[in-house]
Amino acid sequence: MGKPIARGAAAIALCGAVLGLVFSAFSTIDYTAHLDRQLHAVRCSFIPGAGGGADEVAQNACQAALYSAFSAVLRDRVWGGIPISLFAIGAFSFFAAFATYLLVSGPRAPRRASQFLALAGWSPVVVSIVMAVISATQLGSFCKTCVGTYVASLLVAIGGTLAWWHDRQRARRGPAATGDDGEPAAAPPLQKLGPASLIPTWLATLGLFAVAPALVYHESVPSYAKHVEGCGKLESTADPKKALIHITPAGAKQPVFMVVDPLCATCGAFHQRLVTEGIFDQLDTTLVLFPLDSECNWNLTTPMHPGACAVSEAVLCAEGRALQVLEWGYEEYEALLAAGKGKDGDKRVIAAIEKRWPTLKECMGSKEVRMRLDEMVRFTVTNKLPVATPQLFVGPTRLCDEDSDIGLPYALRKLAPALAKR
Repeated sequence: MGKPIARGAAAIALCGAVLGLVFSAFSTIDYTAHLDRQLHAVRCSFIPGAGGGADEVAQNACQAALYSAFSAVLRDRVWGGIPISLFAIGAFSFFAAFATYLLVSGPRAPRRASQFLALAGWSPVVVSIVMAVISATQLGSFCKTCVGTYVASLLVAIGGTLAWWHDRQRARRGPAATGDDGEPAAAPPLQKLGPASLIPTWLATLGLFAVAPALVYHESVPSYAKHVEGCGKLESTADPKKALIHITPAGAKQPVFMVVDPLCATCGAFHQRLVTEGIFDQLDTTLVLFPLDSECNWNLTTPMHPGACAVSEAVLCAEGRALQVLEWGYEEYEALLAAGKGKDGDKRVIAAIEKRWPTLKECMGSKEVRMRLDEMVRFTVTNKLPVATPQLFVGPTRLCDEDSDIGLPYALRKLAPALAKR
């Protein structure tokens, strides 16, 4: 019974390694597809290589994981960074090769091999636990591809542990105990233990396998330095009527202009990305409100975000709490957009604002605040800005839309080197 059990354990580890290799490979393909600076679909399925998730929530979870600060390393040095799935590809490749070695060699493999697989096989599980905690606490969701990788890691660990347990039990029983029904003469000899140097050697090999794909990627990825400054500049930063909002955290060191709509989902996601990356608190932000609502924006004939003008007025009226009201708009944009549709939509949005921010009631709708909002719209027209949000200008230079997600740390480091010195 020894050989089937030992090889069964190796087969479990092999299945886990191959599954992890497939999941991490598809994650890497999804990530590197964005290197053309365009948007692409993201695989999000428990079936490796299948299309998007069955529902929007699942798809959003995979996109959130892809665009998060935890999906890659060296993100300020390489455009998009080096995806951590590359390290998984290297590690799972090693475990697949090692499990195949155990499966083919059987009793000829030294007992150190099962010891090593039991020890090193838990390393992907440890990494998976760390990533799962990050997903739960930082992202608030679990992508299906990630969960598939967690399961694959567990299979590798289970296979290694079973192989070690079987080897340990066999060593305790001795050679005679391995025969069939009390026939010790038929028992094969115990496997050799093998030199202790095998384990550190295999560990070093595992390390080389893990980093090799990342090193190759780092040396082969093209430079994007020439692309980050080609998306336009502000023609004038003048604000003669002091209409623009200034947000200056204590650690701010880089002047920027930010054009946003308080009911823009993309603006909210971009703002959250800046906060999560630890960038927002380093920015001396001049905020330009550009509501995509024809109620106050003469660039539009119909409202794209009904109710955005009312929320913009609330942000202006909040003065020192402008950022809090803006973030509230980002958080509640779905409900506020729904309230703003149809007849009397503005009244419903204003009622929602007054319920949450009752002290702003007297200011909203006043001549002064409407003139100030009008000046903000005029600022965008003077600078011939596109009718779109968000827009970020680092100094006078516009951050390209293509650099606003996975390329953000790299682009900002090029446009504002001071942001890299923390």
